[in-house]
Amino acid sequence: MRRYLLATLLAASSFAANAQDRFVPVEQRLNAAQLAEVGLSAAQLQALNRVLRDAEGRHTVPVTAVAGAPVPANVPAPAAMHLGLDEGPVSARVVGDVAGWEPGTVFTLDNGQQWQVMKGQMTLRKTLQSPQIEVIPGIAGRWFLQVDEDLPKARVFRLR
Repeated sequence: MRRYLLATLLAASSFAANAQDRFVPVEQRLNAAQLAEVGLSAAQLQALNRVLRDAEGRHTVPVTAVAGAPVPANVPAPAAMHLGLDEGPVSARVVGDVAGWEPGTVFTLDNGQQWQVMKGQMTLRKTLQSPQIEVIPGIAGRWFLQVDEDLPKARVFRLR
C-alpha cells in the first residue's frame, strides 16, 4: 500500500512540474488585436493568469504582485466595454417590397446580407418598393433595422 501511495505522489508531483513548464500566460497566447478585443487591464490579465495557474494546481505569482504590477509594453489599451457600439451602421436597399414586419420577417439587402426580425411589429400604410434602410448597432451585439426615422425600429439579427 505504501508503495502505491509513494508512486501516486511521485506521479502527481511530476505532473505538476510538467504542467508548470507548459503554462503560457494569456498575453503570450493572444496577439495584440485579440487582447484589445478582450479589453482586460494589465491587473485583470495578471489576475486571470494567477487563476489559470491555480486551476492547474500551482500558484507561482504572489497575490501581492497583482495589484501594483507594471503594465507590459505590448499590451494595448482595453477595448470598449459596450460591444457593438464601435461598429458602424449598415446602409443598403431592401431587395423587394416592404409592407411591414413582424418577428420572423427576413429582409434581404442588396449587399447580400439577410436580417431577421426578432422583436417589433409594424404594418405600413403604403408598401415601399426597395426602400433604403439602415441597420444600426446597439449595446451587447443587438442590431436594429430602421426603414424611416419616424417609424419604430425592429430588433434584428443577421442570418448571413
